[in-house]
Amino acid sequence: MILGGSLFQRVELAARKENPVPLSWGVGAGGKETVDPKEVLHGGGLLPLGGVEVSGGYKGYGLSSMIEIFCGILAGAHWGPHVRKWMSTNAEADLGQCFVAIDPDAFAPGFAERLQDFMQTMRALPTSSPSFKVEVAGDMERRHELLVEQLGGIPYHKNQITFINDLASKLGVKPVTLIQ
Repeated sequence: MILGGSLFQRVELAARKENPVPLSWGVGAGGKETVDPKEVLHGGGLLPLGGVEVSGGYKGYGLSSMIEIFCGILAGAHWGPHVRKWMSTNAEADLGQCFVAIDPDAFAPGFAERLQDFMQTMRALPTSSPSFKVEVAGDMERRHELLVEQLGGIPYHKNQITFINDLASKLGVKPVTLIQ
């Protein structure tokens, strides 16, 4: 299971672990969907939320466009094809950000209670299998926090440790010390 981070970071992690990614995550160099994270990272790219058009990707395309407008164009930063390639250092990143502050009580009183009711309603929805639960944003991260607390540290895949130590060697710094 891959937790947290941007989708590109998740693809990068899957490549290091030599795991496939879901078909809806990315394309290879020719624009064809792939489950090979290396094809996505080297000449391919991410698909918008929802994947291709038949699975609702056009909605993700609209959301992606909105993010590019707010965080790139509005922020005076690079956007779309002008953003440097992932893991490249041949140009300045020039990534923009956009922060929006909303007072929910300005729209409707009792926002926190209504939101909690919404989340509980979502969690109580029927599932396709008794082994699955409907989750809301933050549930997976909360579970991971508990796991890290129980383990007394963050669990890493052996290939991640190899990558970090190879990078440390190239940079001439001390390799990581593992706690068992």
